[in-house]
Amino acid sequence: MKAEALRWATAIERDMDAGVFVSRTEAENTTFSDLLDRYEREIVSAKKGADIERIRINQFRQNPLARRSIASIRGTDLALWRDNRLKEVSPATVGREMNILGHIFETARKEWGIALINPIRDIRRPPAPNARDRRLVGDEQGRLLAAALAYGGEIAPFITWAIETAMRRSEIAAMRWEHLDRKARVLLIPDTKNGTPRQVPLSAVALAVLESLPRKIDGGVWSMQPKSFSRAFERVCKTAGIEGLTFHDLRHEATSRLFEKGLGLMEVKTITGHKTLQMLERYTHLRAEDLVGKLDAIS
Repeated sequence: MKAEALRWATAIERDMDAGVFVSRTEAENTTFSDLLDRYEREIVSAKKGADIERIRINQFRQNPLARRSIASIRGTDLALWRDNRLKEVSPATVGREMNILGHIFETARKEWGIALINPIRDIRRPPAPNARDRRLVGDEQGRLLAAALAYGGEIAPFITWAIETAMRRSEIAAMRWEHLDRKARVLLIPDTKNGTPRQVPLSAVALAVLESLPRKIDGGVWSMQPKSFSRAFERVCKTAGIEGLTFHDLRHEATSRLFEKGLGLMEVKTITGHKTLQMLERYTHLRAEDLVGKLDAIS
């Protein structure tokens, strides 16, 4: 025991003499719970979607790892957490939680100068779920809009707008008249999911939707909240006898239609606001039968 201590002390002295010694005292004295508290206080509060991230951080606090020092947490510990978590939630959810854990440890290492190794790097991620490929088929659009008109309120124009613009539900719900340039036929979206403002060109159908809407005193285009639209959409689908369709699938539908109209990758990316071409690919599902005419035109 004395010999091991002597070797350890000698190694520390050697590293100090060489100028490569890094103290792990802070990492050993900081619990994972302490790290979560600081991350929530300094990082999460400035993020979009802070409420959802706080919920996930609170889940991390319930894990026994929260009482451990961050210096003691290894990849094997997080692999066990991952496997247990996969029994409770989907792989996609676990993947998102792993992203947060990775960012927490990287922030501590890079920005706060805490000497540690990011343990999330040592474990494999759960397989990514297959991208949804649900699109409107047959007479579904007609049935959907007929049921929406019968339902009443704003749900019918909301659905049409989504199909025409490929905008996200939250972006549509937040629309304001002041951001519309009728002459240029462009709508500004100043606050997007990825934090980058963008402009969306408007089709004649989209402009007709706006013309049908009454003006509100507060300057907003729509009265309903995003969750209200989702509930209404579920009821409309049920009435129309349409199964397996979510409101977000309309963004897939709209994005695919942009490609079918002949727009290029960068043109579609500009309209939809996807950060990467890889993400854009996951939201695009072209029908083979719709590409036959293009093959004939090329030959």
